[in-house]
Amino acid sequence: MGDFALLRQPEKSLEKLQRGAMLVSNKLNRLSEGNLPRRETKRPTVTIRDVAKTSGFSASTVSIVLNNAPLARYIPLPTKSRIHKAAKTLGYHPNIFAKSLRSKRNHTVGVMLFDVTDPYCTPILRGIENSLYQASYLPMLTDAHNQRSRFERYLEMLLERRVEALIVLANWLFLDINLLADLEKPEIPTVIIGRELQSNATSSVIVDDEGGGYAAVAHLYTLGHRKIAFVRGPKALSSSKNRWRGVQRFARDTGLQLDERLIVDLPDQLNPNIGVDDAYRMTQELLKCKRPFTALMAYDDMTAFGALRALAKAGIKVPGSCSVIGFDDVTPSALFVPSLTTVRQPLESMGTAAANIVVESINSAAENRTIPAMHKKLPSELVVRESTRAVS
Repeated sequence: MGDFALLRQPEKSLEKLQRGAMLVSNKLNRLSEGNLPRRETKRPTVTIRDVAKTSGFSASTVSIVLNNAPLARYIPLPTKSRIHKAAKTLGYHPNIFAKSLRSKRNHTVGVMLFDVTDPYCTPILRGIENSLYQASYLPMLTDAHNQRSRFERYLEMLLERRVEALIVLANWLFLDINLLADLEKPEIPTVIIGRELQSNATSSVIVDDEGGGYAAVAHLYTLGHRKIAFVRGPKALSSSKNRWRGVQRFARDTGLQLDERLIVDLPDQLNPNIGVDDAYRMTQELLKCKRPFTALMAYDDMTAFGALRALAKAGIKVPGSCSVIGFDDVTPSALFVPSLTTVRQPLESMGTAAANIVVESINSAAENRTIPAMHKKLPSELVVRESTRAVS
């Protein structure tokens, strides 16, 4: 009996293996019938035809409504509401790329800055961005890092991407007449901010520099200052020339004597960020001349910061012994100690004006209307703070 039992052991083991195999086979069959975990399939793209089927209107009517085509104004409001509701329910999103290929429009505007870290740029960029957003245009921002070659390459890249317009913040990079001519070549609307132009092809937005220069020196004169030092901007800059023209006009109107020995110019350069150091050095040179002055007018706020540092190092208190006035009203001006009296450029409004010009130009081109280049000059404003006071 015992021998017979031993002979039966292999058969029992075989039965167990067979039962196990059957269980595995059954599980595989069940999984293949639909219980196998599947990867999530990509949701199909909702099309105009899907929206048409759901809303009950023709595909052409749906297309007119969703694309806000000119004929949309003839379609009843209830029809529009049903179509928009169906599109929202289905999660319809227009294919912007395909639409831009058909219409040759992509609602993008190239925005070219000379240096995004310059506090002058930030509020202008805010004005541009806000206005383009409200008009449903996307800004494509580039930063030239004050490099001519980088600017030129970015210009090529933006044109390759078929932006519908260009907005450029100018500085000494754009003194070269050839570079300005390059901007006029593309047949797309272009606006330059901060550079006065006499062009029929390129628009411009500037501030009233001459009026600002007049107001700045008039403020110092009203406080009793007659011995005034001037740290002017680079001679090649039109803004520097115009601000000085305002100073000269005030001098003629009042008989104020301008001492040539108290007038210095920032050097022409390609990097405006070193203007603070240049102003510091040039203010030190003014002090070495031993020509007393009770006030100093700087080309801009960054220049004023350099002058303030030089005066502080020389032990000259501002405004106790010397008043200082700048130009621009960049954000640090109100935070400096003492806070800086300055002439405010409406920087955000300049950005807004530039964006409005390009949007109007784009819309005119889409309607086959031709409009000439626009040149806007915005007013400047005197902002009195702690760095100026009456002669004691």
